[in-house]
Amino acid sequence: MPHAPQHAETAVAELDSALRGGPFHVALRAAIAARGLPLQRVQHHLSRYGVKVGVTSLSYWQQGARRPQRPESLRAVRALEEILQLPDESLIRLLAETEDRSREQRSATRSYRALVEASGVLEQLLAELDSPPDGGLHTLGHHERVRIGARRELAGRESHHIVRAHRNGVDRFVAVHHGDPGCVPERMAVHALENCRTGRVRRHHDTGVLVAELLFDTRLRSGDTFLFRYGVEDGTAGVSREYLRGFGSAGGQYALQVRFAATALPVRCHRFTQHSAAAPRSGRQELALSGLHHSVHLVEPRARSGIVGIGWDWE
Repeated sequence: MPHAPQHAETAVAELDSALRGGPFHVALRAAIAARGLPLQRVQHHLSRYGVKVGVTSLSYWQQGARRPQRPESLRAVRALEEILQLPDESLIRLLAETEDRSREQRSATRSYRALVEASGVLEQLLAELDSPPDGGLHTLGHHERVRIGARRELAGRESHHIVRAHRNGVDRFVAVHHGDPGCVPERMAVHALENCRTGRVRRHHDTGVLVAELLFDTRLRSGDTFLFRYGVEDGTAGVSREYLRGFGSAGGQYALQVRFAATALPVRCHRFTQHSAAAPRSGRQELALSGLHHSVHLVEPRARSGIVGIGWDWE
């Protein structure tokens, strides 16, 4: 049996590698090259499946200049799997992964810009409240519950803190809330729920930052532990797609629960981590939505410096 030409063997090897690791446009280009089909022939085959796609669109897809997104385009991708003799779902899977990475990169960029812009504002607001960087407290445990409303908005959150004083005379904690883009801090409300009362509150409209004093009913001595709970009512922004928490240094246990309104459930949820706001996201792990309570959660037994969060897709 004669051997396949060397260039054909190379094309098949490149296709196998691209189907395993992607991204979508590289796999599509490799599949078309391996089958030796000009784009006009690919277009002709698609038309026999009842799918109309222009040669220009096919060219853009394999260059990575555009991605198939419309229902008709997704039908074309499934037809291409048959035309190019590829395993079922191979291109669709890579397309979904490419979209996830793109969304995370866009989201990370927005988050980084927002955090950089807000950092100077936060320092200013904390200075107005005469708050030192750590407030004289070490966090032993922080359990946070986030509510996503029927309009897919960040409706509010509740925090339960367990802290230990590392100097004498500590009698308060300064809470920070950073709303989603388009939020209105002036319409947010802070509620002291247990073992504390609300003191001064400062807001910054442009960055969506709110800081609030939570006053204790006692002065802690160094080594004393204390438990308190507070909530922030938000609901002032548009569609929410993630919630993250940053840690300046290592701390105690951190648990984050995100609960969705029964009438507005996401199609996918995942957790992620970042070493810093400027770093790429890693540690992605899919999270299963609870059927009864419509919630997902993560637990960090010992929070490390950096960022941890939960993201979700609506469609």
